Amino acid sequence: MNEPIDIAEADTRDLDEVMSVMTRAFDPRNGEAWTAAQCAGALSLPGSVLFLARRNGRALGFALARSVADEAELLLIAVRPDGQRSGAGRELIQNIVSHYAAKGIKRIHLEVRTDNPALAFYDCFGFVQSGLRRNYYRRSDGQFTDAATLSLEIA
Repeated sequence: MNEPIDIAEADTRDLDEVMSVMTRAFDPRNGEAWTAAQCAGALSLPGSVLFLARRNGRALGFALARSVADEAELLLIAVRPDGQRSGAGRELIQNIVSHYAAKGIKRIHLEVRTDNPALAFYDCFGFVQSGLRRNYYRRSDGQFTDAATLSLEIA
């Protein structure tokens, strides 16, 4: 039996763990991973929150989001490949939604590559496509891919 997943709010002191997950979860060919400095910058903004998922004290995943007025944006979410399908991603999303719902946020947005299998994951939570950004991501081979913008009504 798997040990339970612990979700806790985190901060800049936890960025080493975040980066450990980031380097494993994001394929460098897609150019989606952030640097520690970018994560720290996002965390310094009002309305930002970082949740870290751990099992047995080991980081499995994280979610970084921020809010402005009555809307929030899920900036990053990642789960280590060896922790995927463990429920960590689901619990991270649920914590983000609960956190912002308690603050009166009405909608959460995110963007994702249109060829990312995570689209099905977001669909399970009720995210719906609200836009398309053509040629948004540039891969390391110079090729471009589109980004879908998704939204979830939570209030």
